[in-house]
Amino acid sequence: MTSRNVTVVGLQWGDEGKGKIVDALSDVCDYVARYCGGANAGHSVVIGDRKFALHLIPCGVFRPHVVNVIGNGVAFDPLVAVKELTGLADRGVVVDHNRLAISAAANVVMPYHKLQDSLSEASLGDGKIGTTARGIGPCYGDKVNRSTAIRVADLIDPDLLAPKLRATAAIKNKMFAALYDAPPMDIDAMVNEYVALGRQIRPYVANTGAMLRKAIAAGKRVLFEGGQGSLLDVDHGTFPFVTSSSVTSCGVPTGSGVSPGDVGQVVGLIKAYTTRVGSGPFPTEQDNAIGNRIRERGREYGTTTGRPRRCGWFDAVAVRYTADLSGVAELSLSLLDVLSGLDEVKLAVRYRRGRQVVEDFDAAAMDGIEPEYETMPGWSEDITGCLRFEDLPAAARSYVNRVEQLVGRPVGFVSVGPERTQTIRHHTKIEGVR
Repeated sequence: MTSRNVTVVGLQWGDEGKGKIVDALSDVCDYVARYCGGANAGHSVVIGDRKFALHLIPCGVFRPHVVNVIGNGVAFDPLVAVKELTGLADRGVVVDHNRLAISAAANVVMPYHKLQDSLSEASLGDGKIGTTARGIGPCYGDKVNRSTAIRVADLIDPDLLAPKLRATAAIKNKMFAALYDAPPMDIDAMVNEYVALGRQIRPYVANTGAMLRKAIAAGKRVLFEGGQGSLLDVDHGTFPFVTSSSVTSCGVPTGSGVSPGDVGQVVGLIKAYTTRVGSGPFPTEQDNAIGNRIRERGREYGTTTGRPRRCGWFDAVAVRYTADLSGVAELSLSLLDVLSGLDEVKLAVRYRRGRQVVEDFDAAAMDGIEPEYETMPGWSEDITGCLRFEDLPAAARSYVNRVEQLVGRPVGFVSVGPERTQTIRHHTKIEGVR
């Protein structure tokens, strides 16, 4: 039997508009589960004139019937989680333990992880990776190291947490002093703070893997919410300028505790153009007036960091690669309205390295790559009020059709503005979405 579940993944370097489509699809789902990344992800949802920016809490929180899950594969920052829950409650979105479950097996981001992130980046100088300094990489590093890892199950048990945290923080103090000449952290203050945080999040902690498996067996629909973009995947992205977790659909089973057969239909999120934050290769980047125009019209500044994003044309070579990686069934194309007003628009259809034609994306061989573009007519009309695909200008429709052809997948949804209703249902096979 085909799974009813849905997995949403970004197919570029992140910031593809996952928050908006997860919010839309969660209307027809029972659970929304984050399976990767941490507070380095920034998902925005605009409801009427209110904008919500979430970094850790799943985007299903705006649908009262949805149970939201933070899976074992997430780097869980209790400070961010408590702050987000408080901020949501202050704005009328109350999320109690019946609507949010946090995996006891998730690893906890600690203050020394954030400090290590900042110290390490500063020491690299021009060779820095460009992290968000949220401590995600060091947290996953301790997860792999095991003996220095602190998990949510430890966090909510003061008798376990205090001695383990004291021992680990003492190791970190010695390490930071030796490597970076950093002053020691106040371990007592850290223990007191995190014991208190553990008490606050204890009501939400659960065996989320079992919860999701039982829900799926009972016929419930689960939406797996990816963080960041596939080109930042630790294994398949443009290494070393990547994140520290498996962000493609391949990460769903290990990051949430379900079987590979439960991944369901994969929806790949793409922008009508391409952006990237931080260092690393970016073949279609436009470090010029076009890139600046896209940045300003698209409000391309990081939800998490506020950093300006690098902007460029749509890269069909890269998106074909990531769509194949995740077994994408359909695409959701966002920010088409940002391209309005351009005389012409371009899409990278293949690469070249000197005289050699390069048809396939290879994340490990990006040196010397130059994109080969196809140019299409632009459109001048304001499309933010379009409700149907047929309402779009002919040139905009042609652009969407060409993206479908180049990537080899249908475009299920087209976003023409930030508000949740500014989404055109096109070729989607997901039933019930308004």
